[in-house]
Amino acid sequence: MIKKRRHLGEILYSKGLVDKENLIKAIKKAKESNKRLGEMLIQMGLANEDQIFEALAKQFGMDYIDLDKVEVPENAKQLIPEELIKKHRILPLSKDNGTLKVIIKDPLDLDLLDLLRFRLNAELNCCLASPTKIDNYINNRLDAVRNSIDATAAELAAAGKTLQAEIRRAEMSGEEDEGPVIRLVNLIIDEAVRMRASDIHIEPMTDRVRVRYRIDGVCSERDNIPKNMQAPVLARVKIMSGMDIGERRLPQDGRIKRNIDGQDIDFRVSALPAYHGESTVLRILRPDSVNIGIQAIGFAEDNYERFNKIIRRPNGIFLVTGPTGSGKTTTLYSALQELNRPDKKIITAEDPVEYNIKGINQCQIRTDIGLTFEKILRSMLRQAPNIILIGEIRDGIVADIAIQAALTGHLVFSTLHTNDAPGAITRLIDMGVKPFLVASSIQAIMAQRLVRVICKDCKTVDQHPDPHFLRLMNITPEDLRKHPVYKGAGCQRCSGTGYKGRIAIFEMLEMNNQIRELAFTRAPTSALRKAALASGMRSLLEDGRLKVFKGITTPEEISRVTQAEGLVVDQAG
Repeated sequence: MIKKRRHLGEILYSKGLVDKENLIKAIKKAKESNKRLGEMLIQMGLANEDQIFEALAKQFGMDYIDLDKVEVPENAKQLIPEELIKKHRILPLSKDNGTLKVIIKDPLDLDLLDLLRFRLNAELNCCLASPTKIDNYINNRLDAVRNSIDATAAELAAAGKTLQAEIRRAEMSGEEDEGPVIRLVNLIIDEAVRMRASDIHIEPMTDRVRVRYRIDGVCSERDNIPKNMQAPVLARVKIMSGMDIGERRLPQDGRIKRNIDGQDIDFRVSALPAYHGESTVLRILRPDSVNIGIQAIGFAEDNYERFNKIIRRPNGIFLVTGPTGSGKTTTLYSALQELNRPDKKIITAEDPVEYNIKGINQCQIRTDIGLTFEKILRSMLRQAPNIILIGEIRDGIVADIAIQAALTGHLVFSTLHTNDAPGAITRLIDMGVKPFLVASSIQAIMAQRLVRVICKDCKTVDQHPDPHFLRLMNITPEDLRKHPVYKGAGCQRCSGTGYKGRIAIFEMLEMNNQIRELAFTRAPTSALRKAALASGMRSLLEDGRLKVFKGITTPEEISRVTQAEGLVVDQAG
């Protein structure tokens, strides 16, 4: 008699890794979002990848391999061709009597197992390992090309020798020899991607061209290019992005698509004529940045529950506010990914379309031919969508159409540039939208900022936190006894900054009768804010405070991003 396979949830529960209540909740959410239980448990923060895949190995009667403790043989590429290792993200362990012991990451991928048996002409003994650890092992240990890239990046970060050598080579080459300039521009672009930059700034100055990378939201100067190379470097960027190289008086926009380390990366390019030449910025658009999942963005459990309920309402407006670069697009795209199902029609109007998402109809604004937000939105409503995303509400006309769409049974997502959540209500009224329409159509407003995360490789308890920042965040000595404050000491992996990666902090305002009444009577932002806080809204500063106590970020970072009251004055004094 065949032994019945135990359920994953049952295995995790029996090991004491997840309690019954959270398990039931995760099973329900997994069914609603058509995801696997393990994936949902990781997304909800109830289990880590190692725990899930160890339980999966037990479920399928396989060995679990911890790649932090087990070494893959040096002749790995002789056991399995390199192209198969990279394409299918698998690793060989050993071969004995025609049976190959191989590490995989999905026990249900039967097509892959059949393909491997055919290609390798061997019987398989499959083991499971964490997909993240498999990827890290392939990228950092087995791939000689990647190793050389990492070494180059480390050398660049330490001394900038390679980039400077390429600059010198390009400078010494003849005017007609474009090769060195091409290599230099490619090197700048590729290096920025590998250093996790979000933007590349190429800025002509009086006597040089400054190159800066924005990493984790902070600009750092990378190097300087000689002034006599300004024209060929900028011309090369224009050619790559499809701009007119002869036009230097007007702003231009373009796009570059480039494959770096096996991943297709899009770059949005902007050239702006300035006093010393055209300032050029390349925004790096990574396709994986909108697939991180809602939970991974940084929601606390209560805000996550509220957010999930709001985005599943049948109609109304959900606004995300914050300055440029605060992650608004990523949050909205993550919400759309969660709602993107065959029974829902989703249409977006964007300027520009930054990321392509399968299953969603995305419209690009083109003002040069009269294809404006207004025109797309009016046509969009005739397409009978369930959900609409408007890239940004810029004026009263677009705001009015969005509100009419919400009132006629559509769920509308959009962004607005305001400092906090309550300010979005007064901003819409200032645009000319009638207060009763604002009060009746908006379901919720969420303000957000991105803060840097403490580097996990050099994270340590801050024995002497700056009292100035503690005071700004209302952190008392008693709080410190309960929750120690952490910092990054600085290491090679974080380039000595103490931070690596970013996470969002939020301020979620959910409309209720009192706030609707205040909006209807054109109450000032201060009154709306007071009512929102009284109804349970947690401010950006308070959400940041929770993340400081969890050891995710630092008081300095929260104070910097939220511009805590008194910060500038105190520092000046």
